[in-house]
Amino acid sequence: MNIALGTIPFGTTVDQRDAFAILDRFHEAGGTMLDTANNYPFWVEGCSGDESELAIGAWLAARGNRDEIFISTKGGARPTVPGDKTLDSAEGLSASAVTMAAEGSLKRLGTDHIDLYWSHIEDRFVPLDETLGALNELAQQGKIRSAGASNIATWRLERARNVSAVRGWMPYTAIQLRHTYLRPRPHTELPEGGHRLATDETLDYLAAEPDMTLWAYNTLMFGAYTRPDRPMPAIYDHPGTTRRLAVLHEVAGELGATPNQVVLAWLMGDGIVPIVGVSTMAQLEEAIGAAELKLDPELRTRLNTAA
Repeated sequence: MNIALGTIPFGTTVDQRDAFAILDRFHEAGGTMLDTANNYPFWVEGCSGDESELAIGAWLAARGNRDEIFISTKGGARPTVPGDKTLDSAEGLSASAVTMAAEGSLKRLGTDHIDLYWSHIEDRFVPLDETLGALNELAQQGKIRSAGASNIATWRLERARNVSAVRGWMPYTAIQLRHTYLRPRPHTELPEGGHRLATDETLDYLAAEPDMTLWAYNTLMFGAYTRPDRPMPAIYDHPGTTRRLAVLHEVAGELGATPNQVVLAWLMGDGIVPIVGVSTMAQLEEAIGAAELKLDPELRTRLNTAA
């Protein structure tokens, strides 16, 4: 199943009992990839950012299945000032910060290695050599097995990969960005601090780099595709959205699927790993159904050309 389970609410709004049930069902259905970070969900009152990783670590320990699970976690965006709910005091990507962040995640997750370790945000105050060197050192120690960059500009990703290639270091082989079926208005800003959208340039770059994989977050736009109580984000308020939604609903009806499932199948058909955050078993079952949905070339063409 080429879906990563987003785990932001685990250990907080999704308590341990429900988190364990969701994780059990996901794994039973063939899911292996879990996505978390060392700061989820620091922005919620009363939370430190430890909660998601601790919940996953408790589940791994209880089930004894670490070798069957692919852990994706991140460092660099954890506030260093207690109570800060912004990224103003984020730990950043200095060598010491990267090392300390990874060690903290390993401890909370109760594991000796992280399968995919992300630099969570850009830090242009630290030379790329320093960040990448620290990540390579973690790889040499066996503490991380691959590295990715989240919320990074395409040109910075290319520069980072060149630095690693010249030094013979482990390169970034994944990028994590906000991406969905709908296309945003050009030059719009996201209200969520730290988020970065995948652009046409990003997708073109990825098409030319076969060793790179896009992990997409906010794929279902907080439920806006199917829930009338969840308004469409303002960045998608343009005529093209109306036409694209019409085709999405047509295809979903023809397949007997939900619009969410078609969106996820569309992403996976391009080799993208959609990160799907769930808080209920019903949401998880919908995602599992998407993994079994196949879009033939004619349907993909209809979806792609709607604008």
